[in-house]
Amino acid sequence: MKKIETVNIVGMGALGMLYGNMIRESLGTEHITYVMDEKRYERYKDDENSVNGVPVRFSKVKAAAAKPCDLLLVAVKYTGLKDTLDVMETSVGEDTIIISVMNGISSEEIIGARYGADKVIYAIAQGMDAMHFGARLQYTKSGELCVGITDPGMAEKLQCLTAFFDRANIAYTVEKDIRRRMWGKFMVNVGINQTCMVYNTCYAGAMKENSQEAVTLVGAMREVILLANAEGVALTEDDLETYIGILKTLSPDATPSMGQDRINRRPSEVEMFAGTVIEMAKKHGIRVPANEFLYRRVKEIEAEYGSDKQESE
Repeated sequence: MKKIETVNIVGMGALGMLYGNMIRESLGTEHITYVMDEKRYERYKDDENSVNGVPVRFSKVKAAAAKPCDLLLVAVKYTGLKDTLDVMETSVGEDTIIISVMNGISSEEIIGARYGADKVIYAIAQGMDAMHFGARLQYTKSGELCVGITDPGMAEKLQCLTAFFDRANIAYTVEKDIRRRMWGKFMVNVGINQTCMVYNTCYAGAMKENSQEAVTLVGAMREVILLANAEGVALTEDDLETYIGILKTLSPDATPSMGQDRINRRPSEVEMFAGTVIEMAKKHGIRVPANEFLYRRVKEIEAEYGSDKQESE
């Protein structure tokens, strides 16, 4: 069985830095390379990053100088995925395994369409409270990766990946039904990310009992359950309660990625969340008023940023 030694990471936001730092701490900095387009490389090449206040230096290269790696980790925002497909090209070799820790339910299919579904193992990052501001990463919980395959022929590659996680001390669970787990994570992200952005609040604020924030959060999640069921995925109210329980374990004053987007005046992933829900709801004839409200408000908030909007990794 192949042993993973080299890891390229595209995306130096919260999750990209979180996993890069975990690999660095367990295996050494020489195993990780952050790959960037030329513009980002020139902007970030000399940054001294920090993790929980501790200075950290990582290897960063332009995409043109990147080499094929054993494992490619995609950790960008949905708004940057199209460009990322080009940035990834030099990192993908014949035996490269690719995982995406992006939110949503479509990145694996998009990446697989470009580079081959046989290279992509499904992955979901959950249970972390990582917050990224500039070159700084802060977190109290590193969470876990849920990984799985839909093609039994990928079993050896999955085993290779989990063996690497064991060496790198990355917590993981192998899911028998990865599609259901992905819909569950999509459900919680549709709720918590958008609610925190719209109400400009944190995890605790979004779940305050009997608040409008909590009503919106749960309403948006229940709409995803309806869609999942219509798509043949058996999400239930018990799943909703399980994910709410996970949210309650996170740092109460932290905020997820879309909450951070509002603070940093960045374009959000609303199209991947409410945008996807609304489009799918049309196909199934399902009403989704909570997500329609969230979509409208996020667009209003982003319009207030003015002309200085910049996409971020």
